[in-house]
Order: sequence, then C-alpha cells, then structure tokens
Amino acid sequence: MTVLTAQPCDTGRVAELHADRISDGFLATLGPTFLRLLYRRAVRSPDAFVLVATGCGMPDGEQPGDEPVIGFVAGAHDLERFYRSFLLRDGVVAGAAAAPRLLRSLARVVETLRYPASTDDLPRAEILAVAVDGRCTGRGIGRRLVHAATNEFVVRGTPAVKVVAGSGNQPALRLYESCGFARRSTIAVHGDAPSEVLVWPSS
Repeated sequence: MTVLTAQPCDTGRVAELHADRISDGFLATLGPTFLRLLYRRAVRSPDAFVLVATGCGMPDGEQPGDEPVIGFVAGAHDLERFYRSFLLRDGVVAGAAAAPRLLRSLARVVETLRYPASTDDLPRAEILAVAVDGRCTGRGIGRRLVHAATNEFVVRGTPAVKVVAGSGNQPALRLYESCGFARRSTIAVHGDAPSEVLVWPSS
C-alpha cells in the first residue's frame, strides 16, 4: 500500500468513499457532487490537503496496474478559513447541486459552519475525514492514513491537530487513540448528539 497526495482526478473516488463509509456526519447527506467539489477544493487549497491510499491487493473487479484508491484522509490547517474559501469559490455550484438537501437541513448547515468557533481553545488544524474501502478494512490502512496526516501537518509547520468523532463511534475513537490522540472535550455539533474532540499529540 502507498499513501500519496491526492490529485483532482482522485476527488470523485474520495467523495464516493466518504458517502459510502462515513454515515454519522452531515456532509455525506449532501450528495456526491457536493462532496466532490468540497474535496476538489481541499486538494487545491493551501489551507487543506487530501492524502490517498492505493493498493491493498486489489478490490474485486480491479486489475493489476489500476492502483485503485482504497482510502483517504483529509485535513485543514484552519477549518473555518477553509470553509470560507469553499463557500466563496464553490458555494454557488455546490449549493445548487445539494439544494433540496440543504433546504431540508438549514439548521445543520448553520451548526456545521458555527462548529469551529466552539473549539477555539484547541488546535485550529483538524483532520476532516478518514475512510477506507470496506473490502480493505482490518489491514491497518486507517491507522497508516492518520499517521500520514499528522506527519503532513508537522511537515507543513503545524505541530498539533484535533479531530471530532461521534461519542458512540467506538471504532473511530479507538483508531485515533491508537494514533496518539487524546480526548479533550465533548461537544454537540448537531442538536443533542455528543461528539468527542481529540487532540494530537496527546501530551
């Protein structure tokens, strides 16, 4: 398996993995076009990055040499600033693509945009999402991606980073804690559903 910096051509697959593997967040409900635009902006933005894992043998249907993307991790140095850039540069197109879903979920949109301010006492850098193809789980790919992301932050001059996971999402919490994250606070981004904020490094 190899971890590489994502290219714009990878964003469709990244969006597909997000929609398929991340079910407890709001962004997945906005549809594949919205997600593709979001990750395309992350790939191009100086405030964010996306790393992809390729290999893992080959999922069913893939042929040697295809080097399929079987996982990804996305991060932002300043989530609030990245969201502002996305809204400014892609908001009209992304909003049109997700219009019916957005209209049904305006309160959750506002909560998502307000969320970064609720963790002002913690690192501004954040891991946004991690997902691995279901056919390739159990091989340590998620852990490898998280380690690659924290290393990417350090290389870019950002020595501390946070991540948010649902309080009931035990696999995600175990993953982050195994990678050196420590729980720092509990928040409710959407309504009363609690989430844990973890910070790396733990000390």
